[in-house]
Order: sequence, then C-alpha cells, then structure tokens
Amino acid sequence: MDRLRRADVVVCDDLAGKDLLSDCRPDCLIIHVGKRGGSRSTAQEEIIRHLVIHGMSGKRVVRLKGGDPFIFGRGGEEVAALAAAGIAWEVVPGVTSAAAAGATAGVPLTHRDFASAVVFLAGHENPTKSGPLIDWAAYARLKATLCIYMGARRLGFIAAELLQGGMAANTPVALVSHASRPDEKVIFSTLKKLAGLEPDESLSPAVAIIGEVAGQPARIRAVVEALPKR
Repeated sequence: MDRLRRADVVVCDDLAGKDLLSDCRPDCLIIHVGKRGGSRSTAQEEIIRHLVIHGMSGKRVVRLKGGDPFIFGRGGEEVAALAAAGIAWEVVPGVTSAAAAGATAGVPLTHRDFASAVVFLAGHENPTKSGPLIDWAAYARLKATLCIYMGARRLGFIAAELLQGGMAANTPVALVSHASRPDEKVIFSTLKKLAGLEPDESLSPAVAIIGEVAGQPARIRAVVEALPKR
C-alpha cells in the first residue's frame, strides 16, 4: 500500500483489485493494460514501453498485478527490460492464484495422504517459444496436484490428454473462477466430465486444480453429515 500511495504512475492489470487504486494520490497517472484471453489485450511490448518511459523520466512507477508477478505474470520479462534500461526496480511478492484458489475453495494443494508435490502449468502457451510444448501425458503419470492457469478455453483438450496419458477418469477436479473475489465460482467435477467441457470464456480467469486433493471438500462434507444429529 505504501508503494501505491507514493506512486506517480500505476500500470495496472485487469486482474488486480480495483479497490487498491483508491490508495493512489489524486494526481497519480493510472494506465490500464489488461490482458484477458479472448478479449482485446494490451501488447506486452506496449506495457514495457510504459514502464521504461516513465521509469527513465524519474517517476515512481508501480506495476500492479494480480497474483505473483513471477508465476505466469510476465514479471521476468519486465524486470529484464528495466534492468537493460538502467532503471532500479523491486518486486513486492504476491500470492499466486492457484494458492488463493485452493485456499478459498477448501482444497489443500498438498496433503500427507494424497499429494506431496504441486505442479503449476500454463494451459495456454506461447506458440513461438523455443522450448517444447507441455507433454500432458507425462504429467498424467505424476502423483502430484496439477494446477492449470490460463486454460479456460482448453480444459476439455487438456483433460482428454491427461486421460490418454493414464490419469484415472474419476480423478477429482476443482475449477475455481475469480478466486477470492465476490463473484468467485467453484465447480467440483471429475477428469472424465472435464474432458467433455466446451470452451467457456465466462469461466476466465480460472484455475483448475486436478488431483485427489480436489476431493477433500467432499470428504469433509461426508464426515460432517455422518456425525450424530444433536
């Protein structure tokens, strides 16, 4: 909050809570640079241009993001550009959306009985990247919780790939949309049902949590329902 109160310029993502902007000074320049799948988005080059131009002018610039800027947030690209321009920068860590989504939905990403590892995966990848694309079949064989970001339009495809890779059809899935916000929506399902899901942009932004941990809320409800009635 202190950084926002002192900022001369705020370059703000769509997923950052708009109420945060109320802490900005009246004379602060707020630049909205939303990135949303299926919608008009600000090019990354334009975002970096704003950061560099205002940073080089000596202004205090805040790049306001939702979640953690270094987990699928393009933060690495932005600080590299600032460093190349000789601009000093710092990162204020955030809570990545998979952690927030699991917590608000009552889904522990790790559990001693079910999962000792967590994998963060991008459901939508840069098709021009030099490295290989995700091998979903390989991840199907891991005994880990899979957290899929930016995959609302490809969840049916991803689920089908995991099934083909050998993941059990009844593997629990929690799909959390708008995590921790007033319009949060949580859908509990299975991998088999997810494989038949049509692309649905209304779910975006969403995180899919796939693994036995996603069945934890149902197990808790069953225990509660089995308790003697008072």
